[in-house]
Amino acid sequence: MMFLFYFTLFLFVLLCAVICVTVLVQESKSLGLGASFGGDPGESLFGTSTAAVLKKFTGWLGIVFMIVCVILSLWSSSLAKGPSTSLPTTIEEAAE
Repeated sequence: MMFLFYFTLFLFVLLCAVICVTVLVQESKSLGLGASFGGDPGESLFGTSTAAVLKKFTGWLGIVFMIVCVILSLWSSSLAKGPSTSLPTTIEEAAE
């Protein structure tokens, strides 16, 4: 079960990186990062109609990000509530 939690956490971090790259590659109103790839504002990095595709892809990635974020939040809180062993709070309890 813990392997699945950490695997999901790894995929979440990977999803964050993909969202960052997708947002940075998108064409902006100013030159933005697109100028770093040697293009002018009139041409796109991956073709002419990629602006709409990247916007949709970013939207879907945002939705998946929010869903996975909520799932991991609920999952980690349930792991924290798991089987707890009560530690002694006083010296008398420790002696018993």
